[in-house]
Amino acid sequence: MFTQLATIDLVIFGAYILGMIGFGIYITLKEKTENAQDYFLASRALPWWAVGGSLIASNISTEQILAMNGSGFELGMAIATYELMAAITLIMVAKFLLPVFLKEGIYTMPQFLERRFDQRSRSLMSVFWIALFVFVNISSVLYLGALAIESVLGVPLIWGIIALVVYSATFSVFGGLKAVVWTDVVQVVVLVFGGLLASYFVLDAVSGGDGFIAGLNILLEQVPERFEMIFERDDFFTTTQEVVDASGNVVMDAANNRPMREPVQQNSYNLLPGIGVLFGGMWITNLYYWGTNQYIIQRALAAKSLGEAQKGVAFASIIKILLPIIVVVPGIAAYHLSADLYKADEAFPWVLSNHVPTGIKGLVFAGLTAAVGSSISSMVNSSSTIFTIDIYKDLINKNASELLLVKVGRISAVVALLIGAMIAPFLSSLGQVFQFIQEFTGFVSPGVFAVFFFGMFWKRTTPDAGFYTILIAIPFSLGLARLMPDLPFLDRMGIAFLFCATALAVISALGSKSDPSNTTKPLFRYILAGLLMMVAFATGLKMALTGTGAEQTLGWVTTVASIVMVGIVLTEKGASHTKAIDVQTGLFKTSGLFNVVMFGVMIFLAAFYALLG
Repeated sequence: MFTQLATIDLVIFGAYILGMIGFGIYITLKEKTENAQDYFLASRALPWWAVGGSLIASNISTEQILAMNGSGFELGMAIATYELMAAITLIMVAKFLLPVFLKEGIYTMPQFLERRFDQRSRSLMSVFWIALFVFVNISSVLYLGALAIESVLGVPLIWGIIALVVYSATFSVFGGLKAVVWTDVVQVVVLVFGGLLASYFVLDAVSGGDGFIAGLNILLEQVPERFEMIFERDDFFTTTQEVVDASGNVVMDAANNRPMREPVQQNSYNLLPGIGVLFGGMWITNLYYWGTNQYIIQRALAAKSLGEAQKGVAFASIIKILLPIIVVVPGIAAYHLSADLYKADEAFPWVLSNHVPTGIKGLVFAGLTAAVGSSISSMVNSSSTIFTIDIYKDLINKNASELLLVKVGRISAVVALLIGAMIAPFLSSLGQVFQFIQEFTGFVSPGVFAVFFFGMFWKRTTPDAGFYTILIAIPFSLGLARLMPDLPFLDRMGIAFLFCATALAVISALGSKSDPSNTTKPLFRYILAGLLMMVAFATGLKMALTGTGAEQTLGWVTTVASIVMVGIVLTEKGASHTKAIDVQTGLFKTSGLFNVVMFGVMIFLAAFYALLG
């Protein structure tokens, strides 16, 4: 399925691509990258609007536009929970995590782990994060971007991947974070504007020419099930999967030279488990992604001050609230218009091909490409940052000069791009790639976030506790998934977080002595207890009250264990470890403007879920 772009669309699209390449080269030549801080942290001089714009551009990849529209086509608005909950998560990250990171003056997340724990944790997570960025993130964004090009232009997938690698390399390899951020600022404008245009035209088609609002009202009236935000256990949706024969071989569609696919029913609750999207594992997904993910947090680390970083993150939070219009609504509209799709991820390309007029189509497609370029360049820059700072400089060549570090960063960026490109074509066998990414991340995020959060706010946490918790977190999640394959992965994340928090507490208790005069501040105890209640207790209680059999039993165990952990966090009198970070409560004071945005986001989300939930 593809529609050849008209000449004017090709001119607009080509002008955009050449313009961005030229702009990236201009920034690279204009902004000198003489040392590691210049190349990896943009000289720590980014203003708030650049931080916020780059955060959104880096986050809204084809992963969001294509895959979430695909999920919108199959599931509906409920998938927007990832975007909406991200808005309040960004506020929490800006208020509680950024002050600590900027106080420590770090380049990378593994660097923080060494300062709080030890070299083992830093090295382990350095290798892991590089593998995650290259083998999962970069490859999936390249695949989805190439899929969009194939759907619209008919360009073979492999050539689309190659083109995206070349395009992204122009401003991610040579110019470092400066070039990435300044091109992000331009690309996020094109991306959001183009996405809004696509939403307008498809909703106008839904309403028969009566406009955006009328089209949205028709969707609400005629497909209300697509606006259900909280799923029940008996909710199902229709997706497709590849047809295989008795020998397990994929059956090919000879006429179209592609695998045949057949419709299947899947449980909606397993993907978005009821109230668990508001209280439960969804918090771990978002806090891990926005609070400890190198390619996201690196923009805030490069801000000129804490205040600028917090304003930038608050700005990104506001944009996040608007994004479902771009990343979900077109997919719902495609469902209402009975789009005949091969796979769900083709929903947005279908909208572009069939309902965006000539002259605008090239601009919207340029916005889609902007999403790919921004995300890939961000991931590539961050993977090269971790490799250069945490592996090469820390383990291989401690005396490396600043210029050598920049050179190593560029070489590692090229290698990351090439490896991701080789893996990307193999993702074509997956249906909802966004769900694949979230599922994989779910094995990782509970342990990593628990270590970061307890490391910051629980002074008793020891280096052994941090290292061994990271080590056992993934096997625990994998084991739980194998023993209870029908357990929703968000619920599994809530349980895994509790397990990791318990491991941190037990191992730390075995390695420290009691000292009532030197303990964790009450405020930080309440923060930890609140998170345990909001994630682990909420997950356990939901499973106990709505589940059956083994799930119900596990729910009660989780509920009781959560209460015990909260009691430990609030009452223990263990001594601070010598590597505990000295964090004063005054560090978390924020400006009046930030507080207004914070309460505004909270009120909006409460009203939105009250109306649609």
